[in-house]
Amino acid sequence: MNWKPPNMSGNASRSATDMLTLYHSGSSVCSQKVRLALAEKGIPWTSRNLDMTKGEHQTPDYLKLNPNGVVPTLVTDTGDVIRESSVIIEYVDALAAPLLMPVRGSAVWQTRLWLIRCIEIHAAINSLTFATVIRKMVLGSMTAEQLEDWLARAPGPDITEKRRDLMNRGAQSPHVDGAVATLDGVFRDMDTALRNGPWLMGDDYSLADCALLAYVDRVRRLGLGGLYEGRFGSIAYWLERSRARPSYGSAIQAYYDDETETKYLAAGSEAWPQIAARLLVRH
Repeated sequence: MNWKPPNMSGNASRSATDMLTLYHSGSSVCSQKVRLALAEKGIPWTSRNLDMTKGEHQTPDYLKLNPNGVVPTLVTDTGDVIRESSVIIEYVDALAAPLLMPVRGSAVWQTRLWLIRCIEIHAAINSLTFATVIRKMVLGSMTAEQLEDWLARAPGPDITEKRRDLMNRGAQSPHVDGAVATLDGVFRDMDTALRNGPWLMGDDYSLADCALLAYVDRVRRLGLGGLYEGRFGSIAYWLERSRARPSYGSAIQAYYDDETETKYLAAGSEAWPQIAARLLVRH
């Protein structure tokens, strides 16, 4: 893939949605979150789909946009660079009506709390993904030397050590324990919120639903739905409604092929007995 950072000079004569450029990756949950918001809003955008298996997120050109070498990154028509997915979807939402962010009452701060909570949710989903499907892919394709090089290119020493532990221990990693604990609380709170209506903020689909869908969908794809099924039944119905929206097909499903889906499900299902044991300990 050959590309250069976009021209940062801006063009005041064009609308804010004319020149949105999204640097993203197909299976990245944070990328899915942003693509979903763009689809829900019907906003056109230019795609820069980075192949992370080829290291396209760590090239010198991309690191100029995002020094951490992570996705997504949104570049606006004026050259502003926005890097955090929850911040990006708030920016996208403000570009066109109708707004997905509530504008009055407690729903405003409740939605923002969900957006803030995405930080810990992402860390948990990242742990489960790396402990299962990423671990299987990496250990099945890399030599010990290649593995160390891959680990060294993580965005910071803490992430390097986390990934090393997940590669070594898989579902036995304490990071998986932490992920199960985090998601148990998240699903409990989602279930409570969904008692008030079909969506997290009640009757209307909101930015909170948009923000959380990719994470819950990843749990399902990994065959780990037992983390919420049975105990928090409302989440399964919420996920079904969310997946029925047109935005899901274009923003998430379109980036998976049958082979990838099979790999995700097989890796997660294999680890499920160990992960389920963590859940039983908590209850």
